[in-house]
This record gives sequence, structure tokens and C-alpha cells, in this order.
Amino acid sequence: MRARRPKPRWPCVALAVAVAAGLTACGSDDDSSHGEATARPTAPVAATQAPNVPAGPTATGVVEPIVTGEIARDLNTPWGVALLPDRDALVSSRDTGTITRLGPGTATPVVVGTVPGSAHRGEGGLLGIAVAPTFATDHFLYAYLTTAQDNRIVRMTYVPGQPLGQPEVLLAGIPAASNHNGGRIAFGPDGMLYAGTGEAGQKALAQDESSLGGKILRLTPEGRPAPGNPFPNSPVWSLGHRNVQGLAWDSTGRLWASEFGQDTWDELNLIRSGANYGWPVVEGTSDKPEYVNPVAQWATDDASPSGIAILGDVVYLAGLKGERLWQAPILGSTVAEPKAWFQGRYGRLRTVVAVGPGELWLVTGMTDGRGTPRKGDDRILRLVTG
Repeated sequence: MRARRPKPRWPCVALAVAVAAGLTACGSDDDSSHGEATARPTAPVAATQAPNVPAGPTATGVVEPIVTGEIARDLNTPWGVALLPDRDALVSSRDTGTITRLGPGTATPVVVGTVPGSAHRGEGGLLGIAVAPTFATDHFLYAYLTTAQDNRIVRMTYVPGQPLGQPEVLLAGIPAASNHNGGRIAFGPDGMLYAGTGEAGQKALAQDESSLGGKILRLTPEGRPAPGNPFPNSPVWSLGHRNVQGLAWDSTGRLWASEFGQDTWDELNLIRSGANYGWPVVEGTSDKPEYVNPVAQWATDDASPSGIAILGDVVYLAGLKGERLWQAPILGSTVAEPKAWFQGRYGRLRTVVAVGPGELWLVTGMTDGRGTPRKGDDRILRLVTG
């Protein structure tokens, strides 16, 4: 069943709700005790196929990821990673609002600047960052950040050896609170900018087509609603989300997203234009045909997924509370039974990034206020998958 078309009033409504949301208590992105305790299984259930999605390629199997070294250590609340054309990367610090350059071409991590207006509160601050496929010519760096009033997407120029350019606001009025800010941004194979948002603890926003909260958004590089979006004059691509912090595309160009559950199920979803993923009416798989079921789900203690990456048509999902890396080969429109790696070995895992054939970077999240940092935390680990 298709949702009604949204009215083009979303910026004003979203900004008004954002202010109210900041005064409302809500659960954390990886704390499953949001109220009365609920019994739940401790192992992932078998993957559930989402209906009406075209089949994709078949994965060849599971290959153990192996940690071969560290890219960086002693980082402060690392969150987003943007890969540069020369294989170095820019990394955002949620709490300090700074951006650091690191990687094979940079001997020592270097802070390249601070994004003005970023305000750390709870899970908010400087979150996802991305560079466009046109970075080599336009030098634009994009960022998703929490301010004192809202979450917003900005872009600025980054030229090595020069200060960061002044941010240009592309989209404001995304609801903000101390929790459920979403924050992941990434360019898709269509050249459009996608953003995962949270409902800022205001559950009804996820089903409100005029709000930017609890959505996946699709924008042009200039911040306008992208051509071909399902709702006229709106950046909304899909709705019914609680808190999306992972976005990745497979070899056929299909978008996958991870989502934090509340008391019962975290989700991996295969995203379709205009589709409704059910929150807060349903959490995890349901028998309601108007909502798209996840392709895989986990008990919230076992995952609390933030970043995801797809490498060789295998999904890798970083778990915060679960303190493990989940690996799930894509099988058509679903995934094989997920397998866990590194359980408890490196602590909370915030972000995973595919950096090249057979290579991933894994970002820990022990300094975010919910972990107990160890010597060297936070760090970025290099993984190879054969």
C-alpha cells in the first residue's frame, strides 16, 4: 500500500519538532532497556526475505576477515570516514567537531579543521562525512552535524594544506535530540547524496511524510530534492525508520541500510523508493503487508548496528553494544545466515568502510561515553578478506 504524497511543508515542521525533541528524554542508540524489560533471543534469527524486490547476484560464501594492522589510534570519538582519491581518508570526531586526515599517505594523523556550529550533546555532534565522485575537481566535503537547534547537512571545500572552507548549509531542519540523530551520509552510484536520519525520540515522526525525521533522504549535490524521488518536492526516499546509521550499495546499485531497534530487533533493510519500513508500528518482521520486512534482524544486545559496508556483495555490519562485526553474504533479495567476528575483542564498533578489493577499515567506538577505553582507543583497524 503506497503512502499518501507529502505536502511540501517539511522544512518548517521538521525544525519545529527538532526544538521540541531536544527537551524530551529518549533512549540511546544501543541501549535496549527503553522501559519495561522484554524477553528476547540472544542469537540472530534466520534472514527474512523482503517482498517485491528484484533478485541480485549470489554471493560465493563467507571469508574470514583478518586484522592486519592499525591505520590510526588514540582517536577521539571517531564517527564518519570519507575516502579521498589517493586512499587517505578524512575522519570526523563527534565530540570535538574536528576532521582529521590519516591513512597510508599521511605519516601522522593531522587535524585539518573544525566544522563550526557542531554541538555535541548525547549522540549528536559532527557525524557522517562524505566526498562526491567529483571531489578531484570541486574539492567538496559534505558533513552531517548536530547544531543547537537541529541536524543539518553542509558542504565545504577541502584542499590539502589549506583551511577548511566555510560551510554552506544544504539542508536544515532535520529533527535533533540527545539520541536518535541518524547521521550517516553517502553518495550513491547515481551521484545523489543519501542521508539516514533518526526520529529524535519522537516516534510519530517516522510515519509523518512531511518530517525529515526517521527517513532516508535523497538529495542532489546542491541539497535539493533529487529528481525521481517518490514524493513531489521532498527529499524523502523511504520512511518508517527509527535511527538509520548505515548506508551501502551492492554491485547492482541497490541500497542497504542498518537500523537500531528499541527493545527487540535491530535490522538490516533492503531499501526501495517510497517504501515504508514500519517504525513505530512494527519492530522487526511483521505480517503487515503495508510495511517492508527486514532481510535480517538481531536481538538488540547482539548488534546495535551503526555503520555498514558491502564488499564483494557481502554485507559487513559494525555492532556497538554487540561489540562484533557481522558478515552476511547477499543472496538475491535476502542474505545468508549472518556470522559474527571479533566478539568483544576490540570493543564497540562504530563504522566499517570498504576501501578497495578485499580490504576494509573498521573504526572502534570506545570513547563515545558508553565504552571503557583501552590503551590506544579509539582506533582504525585494517582488515583483509582474502
